[in-house]
Amino acid sequence: MSLQSLALIENWPVPTAAAGVVRADGTVLGTHGPADHRFPLASVTKPLAAYAALVAYEEGAVELDEPAGPPGATVRHLLAHTSGLAFDEHRTMSAPGERRLYSNAGFEQLGYHIAKATDIPFAEYLRQAVLEPLGMTSTSLEGSPAKDGVSTVADLLRFAAELQAPRLLDVRTVAEAMTVQYPGTKGVLPGYGHQNPNDWGLGFEIRGAKSPHWTGSSSSPRTFGHFGQSGTLLWADPDAQVAAVALADRAFGPWAVEAWPVFTDAVLAEVRG
Repeated sequence: MSLQSLALIENWPVPTAAAGVVRADGTVLGTHGPADHRFPLASVTKPLAAYAALVAYEEGAVELDEPAGPPGATVRHLLAHTSGLAFDEHRTMSAPGERRLYSNAGFEQLGYHIAKATDIPFAEYLRQAVLEPLGMTSTSLEGSPAKDGVSTVADLLRFAAELQAPRLLDVRTVAEAMTVQYPGTKGVLPGYGHQNPNDWGLGFEIRGAKSPHWTGSSSSPRTFGHFGQSGTLLWADPDAQVAAVALADRAFGPWAVEAWPVFTDAVLAEVRG
């Protein structure tokens, strides 16, 4: 089966784009574009880093509610963007748990914390814990766990299948990661302004009732995932029982705000038949 909706990426004003859709059982419903082309992921790195953190939790290397990051913050706060750390600076802007301050610095502190706890550099821990077991051989972390991943559509479809039907983690751990942490917390969704509430799980953004949003108008509130400033996105919709990946090599901007929801709605409409 090949999805016609994926061909919409041909209309995107980008040099290179690739996309794919996968079911929970790992069935790839279709891909379009160079599925093995390696793209910088920007913040789509965060779900990969979060998954490695959850493996560390299940292995007993860290606890979700142990201290990490700024004073009073925990591993859970760092994963949920509520540690109070600034966006790209290692300085505190608010008390932990008060506001949803989207923070690259928070994910860098998370990577440091896990590396210290496991005595393994975080990029290597990610490789051993997530990438290697899932066969994501074209994926690597080239720096910050917040934004320096590089991957392909083919690899991320393997990850998207894992998110829908976990094999590396207990299904209860993944359910917790896709559950809103610190409900009612408001904050800015980068590129989309203030959202109240700004729902987030453990490393995964949860769609909820956010408007505007980068997913589609037909996406369920339970949809979770992430987008990146390099023109990348990954979402999984539990109600539709499907996940999509789209990678491009043009920075996020008005083109993406316009194109991504249309793409998502077209994929969902075709999958639902």
